[in-house]
Amino acid sequence: MPFDRVVDRHGATVLRVCRSILRPADADDAWSETFLSALLAWPSLDPDTDLEAWLVTVARRKAVDVVRGDRRRAVPVEVLPEPPAGPSFDEVLARDDELLTAVRALPDRQRAAVVAHHLEGLSHDEVAAATGRSSAAVRRASSDGIAALRTRLTS
Repeated sequence: MPFDRVVDRHGATVLRVCRSILRPADADDAWSETFLSALLAWPSLDPDTDLEAWLVTVARRKAVDVVRGDRRRAVPVEVLPEPPAGPSFDEVLARDDELLTAVRALPDRQRAAVVAHHLEGLSHDEVAAATGRSSAAVRRASSDGIAALRTRLTS
């Protein structure tokens, strides 16, 4: 299959994975880096590879690299900003804050399982293959993650 068809077919899924972990601008960069890496690896890729699971794994790793890099960099400021007065009604409508914050607060393995299975639509077996974990471990992480989200969002 030509590489441009792979991008067309799986681009939206890769972008959802990136956006579930990163801010929109960073997610776009991680999406690009994912497909650049995929293009470089494309000639040596095994023909039997599950492309979607492989791309989701690459995207997740690229996104985690961005998060790790952000944590390492100091952000210098001359003057500390005043805390915001609170969001306007339009800002509240524009944010998907509560759920996104809850998902980001999950431990890494739970977040990865919840995002891949419930948001990306991959089966537990596909998530297990993409992450190198057992299906049982992925099911448990997904279940625990959903339980944690229910607790956080209903309290």
